Amino acid sequence: MEENIKPPVIDLSKLNDEERDQTMALIDDACQNWGFFELLNHGIPYDLMDNIERMTKEHYKKFMEQKFKEMLRSKGLDTLETEVEDIDWESTFFLHHLPQTNLYDIPNMSDEYRTAMKDFGKRLENLTEELLDLLCENLRLEKGYLKKVFRGTKGPTFGTKVSNYPPCPNPEMIKGLRAHTDAGGLILLFQDDKVSGLQLLKDGDWVDVPPLKHSIVINLGDQLEVITNGKYKSVMHRVMTQKEGNRMSIASFYNPGSDAEISPAQSLVDKESEYPSFVFDDYMKLYSGVKFQPKEPRFEAMKNAAVTTDVNPVATEETF
Repeated sequence: MEENIKPPVIDLSKLNDEERDQTMALIDDACQNWGFFELLNHGIPYDLMDNIERMTKEHYKKFMEQKFKEMLRSKGLDTLETEVEDIDWESTFFLHHLPQTNLYDIPNMSDEYRTAMKDFGKRLENLTEELLDLLCENLRLEKGYLKKVFRGTKGPTFGTKVSNYPPCPNPEMIKGLRAHTDAGGLILLFQDDKVSGLQLLKDGDWVDVPPLKHSIVINLGDQLEVITNGKYKSVMHRVMTQKEGNRMSIASFYNPGSDAEISPAQSLVDKESEYPSFVFDDYMKLYSGVKFQPKEPRFEAMKNAAVTTDVNPVATEETF
């Protein structure tokens, strides 16, 4: 693993001064060559982030830690002796924000925690839409193009995966989360600033995405690779387990609506595109079974499939 290479860190506040052009170029380079970057000065209040981190860790300790330990025992993972390749060492729950919220259906959340997560989710939604317009500007697409594509007829889907990666006695035996690319659009991650573990694949090497206090890590999903005709890339990433510390991860996924029609933007296609056109829900049905496999066969399968846009999509549970 390359230890001296780190993903780009971008100060979003510099969009408002004389360094705007340089900052836009950094975003463009990160999307083309990394598929990942870390945002500073993104506008989300630090005290809100601190409160959410505190409450997320308290919630895990009080309501989820024992269940996780029971799961380990039931699957024989508490006494690992050989490498396990089909299970992840993580404790999770899911929040849905758009098109409908399930925030008030999650058990054991305090009113303070629900209120903070609702506020955080709305701020992340606004930040995502700002970033999508910045990507449009760099790609020379009309403002709002990506938001319009994602909207479909029912609006985008937006949800949050709240994860804890507890200490693992044998981290060489099991991953916190196996390597994959994300199926959807734009992913915004608020990760633990003390316990590391996230890695991305860069030029054949696994590179750490280091904890950086109050940053938001951005990564691109498969849909943006298709829409940009491969100019921007989704990237394989994984979470490594650690012997010490419980790593918090709050990943929010801004994805197309289930009936959104996804295809390469015409202005980015010189000749015939190698990327497919499809309805997002059809892609999710395929992805759910092959999440931890390379993305290229998924693209090829969608291209070869006789997928029509005259369908009645059924909402698919986001696998994140």
